[in-house]
Amino acid sequence: MERIAEIAAGGNGYVTSAQATSAGIPRRALSEAVASGELVRVGRGLYALPDVWEDELFVTQHRFARGTFSDETALFLHGLTDRAPFSITMTFPRSYNAKSAREAGIVCRTCADDVLGLGACEVRTPFGNTVRAYDVERTLCDVVRGQGVVDSQVVVPAMRAYAASRDRDPAKLMGFARRLGVGAKVRRYLEALL
Repeated sequence: MERIAEIAAGGNGYVTSAQATSAGIPRRALSEAVASGELVRVGRGLYALPDVWEDELFVTQHRFARGTFSDETALFLHGLTDRAPFSITMTFPRSYNAKSAREAGIVCRTCADDVLGLGACEVRTPFGNTVRAYDVERTLCDVVRGQGVVDSQVVVPAMRAYAASRDRDPAKLMGFARRLGVGAKVRRYLEALL
């Protein structure tokens, strides 16, 4: 258990069965640690120390590894909204069967393969764990594109926060907007705010 605890300590309290296997720890050791209360099974192949606060976004990313956090969830991860998302939103390849994700309460979007990886990056959750989400520019394009779905009370403040940011990259934003078919909409926001 000592080696498992070391791995978990390096992963903000989480350890995967793959990490344990690669460290030479038999999987039955994980089961024994769960039975003795030294670990908690959080999901398939994912375990946590008992005193760790559950990071819903990290657990969801582990469970649905082909998904990328998008829309309001990505806005929250990037600090462009102070409203925690009511539901987690993830984007999947069009060929992905998202039935289990929908059953888990995730809002599922799909995307063409040629733009699926556009703007994908790693970002930290509020608990400090690394997950995959779309970057700020891609996220803004997505929320503008789905404005009927995402509340305009979220879009306008997010665009304002982006316009005020020192890290903004309007050329990148417009490049993404053109590829995603929302160039005119994004340009209107930028012209009003910059």
